Amino acid sequence: MKLTYQLPAALLLLSSAHVLAQSSASENDIQEVLVLGNDFRLSGDTQTATEGMVFSQQLEQRPISRTAELLEFVPGMIATQHSGEGKANQYFVRGFNLDHGTDFAISLDSMPVNMSTHAHGHGYADMNFIIPELVNSMRYRKGPYYGNKGDFATAGSADIAYADRLNQGRAHLTLGEYDYQRLFAGQSVDAGAGAITFAGAVTRYNGPWDLDQDLDKQNLLLKYHEGDETYNLGVSLMTYNNEWQASDQIPMRAVQSGQISEWGNIDPSDAGKSNRYSLSLNFDQQLDSNRSWEFNSYLMDYGLDLYSNFTYFAADPVRGDQFQQKDSRKVAGFDSAYRLALADAAIPSTLTAGVQHRYDDIRVGLHQTEARERYASVRDDEVEQSISSAYLSLESRWSDTIRTVAAVRADHYRYEVDDLLGNNSGKGDDTLVSPKLSLIYAPMDGVETFISAGQGFHSNDARGATARFAPDGTPVDPVDPLAEARSIEAGFRTALIPKTQLSVTAFKMRMSSELIYVGDAGSTEALTGSDREGAEVSVLYTPTDWLLMDADFTYTNAHMRDVGSDDRIPNAVEKTASMGLTLENLGPWTAGLRLRYLGEAPLNEDNSVRTDGTFLTNGQVSYAFSENISASLEVLNILDSDDYDISYYYASRLPGEAGEVEDIHFHPAEPRNVRLSLELKF
Repeated sequence: MKLTYQLPAALLLLSSAHVLAQSSASENDIQEVLVLGNDFRLSGDTQTATEGMVFSQQLEQRPISRTAELLEFVPGMIATQHSGEGKANQYFVRGFNLDHGTDFAISLDSMPVNMSTHAHGHGYADMNFIIPELVNSMRYRKGPYYGNKGDFATAGSADIAYADRLNQGRAHLTLGEYDYQRLFAGQSVDAGAGAITFAGAVTRYNGPWDLDQDLDKQNLLLKYHEGDETYNLGVSLMTYNNEWQASDQIPMRAVQSGQISEWGNIDPSDAGKSNRYSLSLNFDQQLDSNRSWEFNSYLMDYGLDLYSNFTYFAADPVRGDQFQQKDSRKVAGFDSAYRLALADAAIPSTLTAGVQHRYDDIRVGLHQTEARERYASVRDDEVEQSISSAYLSLESRWSDTIRTVAAVRADHYRYEVDDLLGNNSGKGDDTLVSPKLSLIYAPMDGVETFISAGQGFHSNDARGATARFAPDGTPVDPVDPLAEARSIEAGFRTALIPKTQLSVTAFKMRMSSELIYVGDAGSTEALTGSDREGAEVSVLYTPTDWLLMDADFTYTNAHMRDVGSDDRIPNAVEKTASMGLTLENLGPWTAGLRLRYLGEAPLNEDNSVRTDGTFLTNGQVSYAFSENISASLEVLNILDSDDYDISYYYASRLPGEAGEVEDIHFHPAEPRNVRLSLELKF
């Protein structure tokens, strides 16, 4: 099947670029995609107006300061950081402060990135193990409308895929201000019926902080791939190690009084280290013209050792409030799908049946420390948990203008917690059946309309599901293991305006609860249900064959239910916007400019304290000396904005203060940062 594929603004397409992408035959995957930069016909193969595909050619033209900013290709998605760069990022989309990933599911080559029952936060999604130069494509989806998406995929999901092989060997060296150094190298060599790819990256970075960040990150990939027009087989070994010192968020009063600079810290011993090792298998096969199947499996070994201090001396005026969050786990899982095209049926349809399973064996703890020396423990648990899933999806084409996608999904969550310190041991299980339906109507060439409704969920931390006592001994009620999310959205895409594609979507989502396990405190934060509603607009415009312009804007209204007037959700960002320019076909020159706005948000429930919006501009220009040698200049935060990367409002206690003080705590956006890169191909 060959489709001309043009999607909303985040799919920044290089003008006149021709991209051919091969992907597995999982539900709704596109087996062959032809992209024409100035041809604005619609694909006819998506469920919503906020679903899209991003390719490697687009990634190369966007300046990014951290790996997680790959997700900012998703319209309305913002990735920030409130601590050291080795830690998972903070994500915002559709009025969700996703913390570190709770309601957005991320995968790499069908391996889940999110970590459940995690030391620092349930759903923790650390993308630092991903090597951006190897990314071949990223498919994103908004909402819980897809049969093959389960845990965490409430606000949406992103499936990142590495290239099967590198067409040329590459070496890429980047040097920048604040002691930024990064080296990437990779090459593919023929091996038997396929090819072996070797690739790695080493990153060192101190940053602008008064305390050197001393980031030391290493990423490695060894991948074997073979295949033809009927099958693909890939086996990948990945390793990731990282160590860093952290300048966490700081209280505004300490900066205003001159006690510290905005690049300073209160506890200089905050730090972390993390590792992730994985072995994965990806296989798909076209059985005949109507049948295909795929099988993906993975084994992971993961660890995190994180030292943080957000309240300084509020709990312990002598030793301070630093704590250690330690996570060590083994993960195993698989994802398999069978696809059958009912070409001879009265209504041409495609049936997809899938099964998925994930098992985590976890040792997770929260300990009190002083200068990284442990002196007491708050929680120490051994956890075994699994989630088993099955789904059916039926896509039917009722006419040339109408099609539907109906799906049902069943998930069974099992967990067993052994509380090594207290009385919160226990086990349990929960099952959830989630229906989903999308209706797509294309009344004329160049116009598609969508309406989708469905139920999704995120699991809750297993420790919260067995909890009977808080760490201080106070009785608590256990939380529901699975939190439902029901959502509906309607939208349209049109290419009727010359050289332009416009996408508009309105959505509403209701969460059954906002229950979260607070890893910093070792307890469950019980919140009521919530409602979110909003709208998204994306536009893509190519006035010439050398210039592409894109923009998107989102608005979300988020509230808690049944709590009276103080119903605001802290850090639920109301507005986001971005705009980009991409220039190419200018001889040896290419360039990209990106403007990003993260809007205001309430910082407490009564909306009396709010965060200001953040506006950042990044740019990049590249010059090709020859076919195999090029250089690029990247400028991050071009305008040297002194905005905040993120801010919170809570009580803390500084040295010398008589008691706790409520204050805004913030992490500043990094100042203007210039980086120069040289790339060799061989």
